Amino acid sequence: MRRLSFTDRLLDELQHGFNTTHLRPPAAPRPYPAGTVDEHELSDDERAHAAGLMRVNNAGEVAAQGLYRGQALTARRAALGAAMIEAAEEENEHLNWCQRRLEELGERRSLFDGFWYWGSFAIGALAGAAGDKWSLGFVKETEQQVCGHLDSHLERLPQQDQRSRAILEAMRADELRHADNAAAAGAAELPLPVRRVMTAVSKIMTVGAYRL
Repeated sequence: MRRLSFTDRLLDELQHGFNTTHLRPPAAPRPYPAGTVDEHELSDDERAHAAGLMRVNNAGEVAAQGLYRGQALTARRAALGAAMIEAAEEENEHLNWCQRRLEELGERRSLFDGFWYWGSFAIGALAGAAGDKWSLGFVKETEQQVCGHLDSHLERLPQQDQRSRAILEAMRADELRHADNAAAAGAAELPLPVRRVMTAVSKIMTVGAYRL
């Protein structure tokens, strides 16, 4: 097989980014977490609130996908790059679940998905270029922050929306595993200012994606 040049890989990333931000990913290998959960009637306000939360989660998965793909592109070790691609494929599975739930709720994904993806891709590429331990540090911190968001959303979901709850619980287990794997692989502890910037960017995405 021909070895892909850096230009080939960039073109592949452009295609992947377009697919991630405009199309629903293919059916996930694992069963849809909400597949066996009954749908209970929601009021208009409850449905809109649940959809807003799921749109934020979908945007978070879009951003995580971009982060991982950017890190894979500039990873210094092939093994780490492969691990990042594998994690991105799992985020793709989460994307499928979130978008399927949004469709069930009669809502759309965020209008800013392209911004979330490519902004995160750039951050991931810079992290990968900084070195493997820092790249892993970004994974660990990102996934820990995602788990915090998921915990908050699980508390804020309408009680009767058990289908969304099942999806978020399955996603949380995966994100926690990603954080633990990054820590075990030697993730560096990011400086406090960097963590604060990541938190601020996350808040911007949360507010923006909830409605738009």
